[in-house]
Amino acid sequence: MAAVGAAAGVAGGSGAAAAASSSATATTTAPPPPPASSSSVSATTAPSSSSAAAPQPPSGGPPGGAEAAAAGGGGGGDGNGGGSSSSSASSSAAGGPPSSSSPAAAAASSSSGGSSESWYVALLGLAEHFRTSSPPKVRLCVHCLQAVLPRKPPARVEARTHLQLGSVLYHHTRNGEQARSHLEKAWLISQQIPQFEDVKFEAASLLSELYCQENSVDTAKPLLRKAIQISQQTPYWHCRLLFQLAQLHTLEKDLVSACDLLGVGAEYARVVGSEYTRALFLLSKGMLLLMERKLQEVHPLLTLCGQIVENWQGNPIQKESLRVFFLVLQVTHYLDAGQVKSVKPCLKQLQQCIQTISTLHDDEILPSNPADLFHWLPKEHMCVLVYLVTVMHSMQAGYLEKAQKYTDKALMQLEKLKMLDCSPILSSFQVILLEHIIMCRLVTGHKATALQEISQVCQLCQQSPRLFSNHAAQLHTLLGLYCISVNCMDNAEAQFTTALRLTTHQELWAFIVTNLASVYIREGNRHQELYSLLERINPDHNFPVSSHCLRAAAFYIRGLFSFFQGRYNEAKRFLRETLKMSNAEDLNRLTACSLVLLGHIFYVLGNHRESNNMVVPAMQLASKIPDMSVQLWSSALLRDLNKACGNAIDAHEAAQMHQNFSQQLLQDHIEACSLPEHNLITWTDGPPPVQFQAQNGPTTSLASLL
Repeated sequence: MAAVGAAAGVAGGSGAAAAASSSATATTTAPPPPPASSSSVSATTAPSSSSAAAPQPPSGGPPGGAEAAAAGGGGGGDGNGGGSSSSSASSSAAGGPPSSSSPAAAAASSSSGGSSESWYVALLGLAEHFRTSSPPKVRLCVHCLQAVLPRKPPARVEARTHLQLGSVLYHHTRNGEQARSHLEKAWLISQQIPQFEDVKFEAASLLSELYCQENSVDTAKPLLRKAIQISQQTPYWHCRLLFQLAQLHTLEKDLVSACDLLGVGAEYARVVGSEYTRALFLLSKGMLLLMERKLQEVHPLLTLCGQIVENWQGNPIQKESLRVFFLVLQVTHYLDAGQVKSVKPCLKQLQQCIQTISTLHDDEILPSNPADLFHWLPKEHMCVLVYLVTVMHSMQAGYLEKAQKYTDKALMQLEKLKMLDCSPILSSFQVILLEHIIMCRLVTGHKATALQEISQVCQLCQQSPRLFSNHAAQLHTLLGLYCISVNCMDNAEAQFTTALRLTTHQELWAFIVTNLASVYIREGNRHQELYSLLERINPDHNFPVSSHCLRAAAFYIRGLFSFFQGRYNEAKRFLRETLKMSNAEDLNRLTACSLVLLGHIFYVLGNHRESNNMVVPAMQLASKIPDMSVQLWSSALLRDLNKACGNAIDAHEAAQMHQNFSQQLLQDHIEACSLPEHNLITWTDGPPPVQFQAQNGPTTSLASLL
């Protein structure tokens, strides 16, 4: 039974992070926070941020997203953003012209229009006073702005006032109908006024956001297209609107249209002399191409991006943020491919780059080229993102204590940020981090904690339908892994089947199928379904994904099945292939699982010396990870080996270790199954349940743990 338990461990280890990276991809491209400028009637803030074609969170991908981690490349993410991992591909306005809804701009405009009456300035001052009160007095702010309109002000003042009213109502109330009416009037009136670009395009941008929020995407698209068409002489707005429409297409999973728009934006930025924004467009396009797995197009594009980033001389923070974006795409691309060892140089560069950014001070001087008035992510968000990809790498490599360390740091940083920032990307990052640490808990034998964190992910997803949509498959996959760990095989099958129905991500699909195959192997009587699954993930030919890690895991699953069938020579061939691949990329969990299973095979064949040569390093590696299932399995084999060889002292020591591991797993099993959240294992349809009924005690067999 120990062998079976360790097989389940593969599910939570090697392949999981690869799958997770897809989710992260979606995540790094989550949308930025709501624009501050539009909701303000003051002139001090920059125009609202615009997202660079980021899919909404994860995926973006298997537990964790590109999709988790192709993150910018996507990613799960994620995602609400993704997503990949899902998220960081958003580009926000970094400075820009004064907000068209500011009193300063309004006063200047009214003066130029011959209406510098003191009543107008006074009403604007009162409106801003009420808006910035603590708490904001939104109703009084709206009354002050509404008082402007009956006086039949000039067209410029009327359009700007409608924009200010629409902004305040949109961001501070639930009165979407009135907000829409004011923004539509601002857009209509401003189109008739020459040289009134800021009001015109801010109204179009905000109105399209509102349409999307009301699920009127088909109304938002032509509005943005028209605004893009007439904004070509206004570089800042033209680029921002292109980013916004590209993101809208991404959220609809129309990545081809999104890539086309980003390509148009890159060429436009080149023509207007903005190599910085050209790089932002190209990196965002590269992220989406990674999500689509169009690797032949990605490689030359990333090469070009690397050259642009290195050659561009400008604001140091902007330059380093471009490097972070570029390196995030490279790292998540490697992680999606399961190349844990090969990614190390890029990951080290990324970590050094974020350290450099943290020492730089923001430059108050705005760029001279208005097309450069964007940034990718705030520094604080980039720090969390680098923690996230580090966690993904540690999870795949089997450095679970390191994964725990960086998860704790990232979650602490996220809690601080979420007190001041409601950006959806932060929730996406949080979900992906939790997805990875949940897998770590299952491997290290902390099922009860993992279950509570799964419940925490459910709660986060309840707050955002888009977040749930991007992470539902990962959530059911995690529940499937938990079910394996507590020996609830019927529930595990149901969870994996649900996850397969919900995902279109190839890596996550292969990860789920691999784990479902391990369930059928453990059940022992599902040969027809098992043969069908194994044929779909045959590592010898036509393996469905390019992930090195998942292909190695597929060899392991075939070796495990051959072992249970008593075909030991065939099993050894598959397991040696797994060892070869896992050693090549430092996939420590797969290495440990393969060594202990080979040791078991040699023990059954009576070759005790060779068995010992496999089991001892397996135990050492499992202790380093640490992997509780492999430690349990290895200690049982060492006990039996030493008994067979007449080493009574060593046999007693191994037996004591086995007893200790058994007791720890047993206590954790009882605690997990007694939690009310254990009822989540029966959830297979619709949104996550809100409440859980308490359990009287464990209802599953403990045999596999003993």
